[in-house]
Amino acid sequence: MKKNILMVIVLVIIAFLAVLCTPAVEQSFSQTEYSGYCLSNGKIRVAIDGDGSLSELCNLETGHNYASGGLLWRLYYDCPSEKEIEISAEDQTPDICIQGDSILISYDSLVVRGEKIAFSLDLAVVLEDDKLRFCSSMTNNEAHSVIRELHYPLLHGAVLPQDHKLYTAEAGGRLYDNPQKLLGKLDSSPYKKPEQFFRQKNVKYGAKVFMNCFGLFGREQGLYFGSHDATFQDTWHGLRAYKGESGKFDCLEFGFFKYPHCFCGESWACEANVVAPYSGSWHKAADIYREWVDSWWEYTPAPKWVQEDMPSWQRVIFKHQYGEYFFKYPDLYGKVDEAGQAAGCNSVFLFGWWAEGMDHGNPDYSPDESQGGDAALKEAIARYQEKGNHLILYYNGKLIDRESRFYRSGMGSKVCRHDNTGSEILERYKFTGKGTWLGEYDQRTFAVATMMDPDWNKVLFALQDRAYGLGAQATFFDQLGYIEQESTNWDTSREFPVPDTHGILKRAQCLKLLRDRYAAKDPDFALGAEGSVDALAQYCDFTHGYPANDGPERFINFFRYTFPELIFTDRGQRDDEGVEYHVNYTLLDGQRNDIEIYRCRDIISDTPKYQAYLGQANRIKAAYGNCLMAGRYMDVLGFSNSNEDVDARAFVSADG
Repeated sequence: MKKNILMVIVLVIIAFLAVLCTPAVEQSFSQTEYSGYCLSNGKIRVAIDGDGSLSELCNLETGHNYASGGLLWRLYYDCPSEKEIEISAEDQTPDICIQGDSILISYDSLVVRGEKIAFSLDLAVVLEDDKLRFCSSMTNNEAHSVIRELHYPLLHGAVLPQDHKLYTAEAGGRLYDNPQKLLGKLDSSPYKKPEQFFRQKNVKYGAKVFMNCFGLFGREQGLYFGSHDATFQDTWHGLRAYKGESGKFDCLEFGFFKYPHCFCGESWACEANVVAPYSGSWHKAADIYREWVDSWWEYTPAPKWVQEDMPSWQRVIFKHQYGEYFFKYPDLYGKVDEAGQAAGCNSVFLFGWWAEGMDHGNPDYSPDESQGGDAALKEAIARYQEKGNHLILYYNGKLIDRESRFYRSGMGSKVCRHDNTGSEILERYKFTGKGTWLGEYDQRTFAVATMMDPDWNKVLFALQDRAYGLGAQATFFDQLGYIEQESTNWDTSREFPVPDTHGILKRAQCLKLLRDRYAAKDPDFALGAEGSVDALAQYCDFTHGYPANDGPERFINFFRYTFPELIFTDRGQRDDEGVEYHVNYTLLDGQRNDIEIYRCRDIISDTPKYQAYLGQANRIKAAYGNCLMAGRYMDVLGFSNSNEDVDARAFVSADG
């Protein structure tokens, strides 16, 4: 049954007149009833058996134990003759002791296939007030080897209450009702994986995954997993189902995967991973993540026009990559504007405004002299803005057309990424016309720029300055608000090739440079990017949601509650199908609307149902903009809702 949509706008002034204090709880290290190693503080109890397995991960307030005696870790290494050799915790004999609030688990050497290998591994399980911190360090003294991957901590054989759902931060958030059913099913490409052993859902922080956390949420309790890692190194969220005693893939495992690339003679350490059993709603988990985020958060409020006067934008391609014009410059202040105004939309996100056309010629972006060049574009922008409208100018932040002047000058090969063989990494975009030739045979090929290369930074700075000179109110860089699943730059100068695992950090540094360039010169000149990964969105005034997130698992509530200050759009509403459901939920959750009719080749007047319905939603935003646009999203906190068939949210007004 479809839920009715009720927008609850809570206009309140909140005064905090009390200081919340939690009395210190003495930790108990009793081993009188248990032969292993145990820590407890009245909220959490953790116990490690003598073989290093996790026998208890207990929420003492509810009495639930999530652990069942599974081993805590595994790692993988390469040698010249073989890759991804597994070392399992079950083949090792640890030294374990308790020191203060920590259980220390040490391995002076490891065993693989019955032979010792000169890897040492030290683990610590640290009991903090409301969470457990899982620390790790390793040293490689084995010649001609590299430790590639560490899975730690692992909750193997997780024991979940029946009401627990799996939350991931994919596309801003998805909530899966049945974790075992989700993880136990075959992958879409079973040929490539050893799925006779386990099934896995691939979730990599930054690669369309907005936050470095996930969780198992129930009505009255849950389990939070967060990698509180301010280096923003590559982190996978370990979501697996192993074959259980029943013969089915019903042995669930949750944890984190890190990538040390630790060579002989090197050491590596990480103290970032935390796990927290909590009582109450999932908002407790969000609060834990946000508390950590505040230790590095550098967000500055967006310009007022972005906060208060941009309920949606029209994303429109004027000229496509194969040469076809859909619109000309005068259409910007003509029929494009007219279509938008009828839907309450006063912003255009301008694609394909240069001579080569969309996804063609990057980063040359040659003036379109057939329309009068940059002078004509600047005039069209000014005429569009005369009506109180806003113009966002598009660039791609990483793609280099191999036919561009920039690439052919030799600079393209210099600044682009290379793979594990030293070859250029290439991407292709299969946009088509009405036939099959373009998409399947004649698609464009792009090299991929390395972020924070000084020469590439100069290119991005020049593009930003050009947008400002053309009179745009914002520069937008496509593909800079997230990282790719695989496309990273490799160093092939060492004994084993090594990928750059700090793609998020380098993108963040790049966006910070772009933001800071105009912070003093013109603070109303905004910066946007595609994707809303938290570490990257902090340097943007707005972001374009990527990927689309509709359907029964959609759950952006966690992200919106954790980051109420971030401004980001929806994605994927391209025609008149499913308009009410999509628009209602974007309104309910405080998202801006990305209007991308027929893959940006038409305008919203070509979808009259969408135009009319979005117009109604935007009138609500205009009437209650102090809440819905500029206010603070509170999810379901601050009010009660007794009707399970009604979805409602609360917002606190900007002046409240």
